[in-house]
Amino acid sequence: MNQDVELAAHAGAVWLPGGRRRAAGRVRREDGVVTAGPGAVRADLEQVFRAAYPRVVAVAARVLGSRDEAEDVAQEVFLTFGRSTVPAGESVGWLSVAAAHTALNHLRSGRRRAHREEAARDQTATSPDVAETVVAREEHRRVREALSRLPRKQAIALVLRHSGLSYAEVATALDLSPGSVGTTVRRAESALRKELNRHASSH
Repeated sequence: MNQDVELAAHAGAVWLPGGRRRAAGRVRREDGVVTAGPGAVRADLEQVFRAAYPRVVAVAARVLGSRDEAEDVAQEVFLTFGRSTVPAGESVGWLSVAAAHTALNHLRSGRRRAHREEAARDQTATSPDVAETVVAREEHRRVREALSRLPRKQAIALVLRHSGLSYAEVATALDLSPGSVGTTVRRAESALRKELNRHASSH
């Protein structure tokens, strides 16, 4: 999948070069033009996209562990943002939270199962050390499944913090006081460990 994707607003349409996949139930594509229904796309969409796209993909990839799936999530998020009235100054925080929310939804829904299993087979087939690959993949799967079982705000705080957002940025994005972010993240880490241990002891 092309990593140098550009997005531009043109008369109420969002153009994604390369004919990227559409977000199911949200858009339709005609000759490379992805439309998101009636109404004008916000004028600052392209500017915000260029500035925030890498971070949005990074946040989604932190949850999903797949660049391709993270780019699909980013497409969904920016299509929603393009129709929103979120102030430009709050766009990065809003997009980061939306990316975490959407990625967690994908993780919980099971929609990514077939893609994950296919990628796992490909990875194992090309790996010179199959045992090491299988162990690492299983560990990553366990962590992501445990993350999907955390309370939503804790999971998002943890994802945002580990995606490189500062405490102040996490606080703004989640409407928390800056002093409570560290506590929220520590509780999320503790809850994640408990989930991992609980799952391990049940097998």
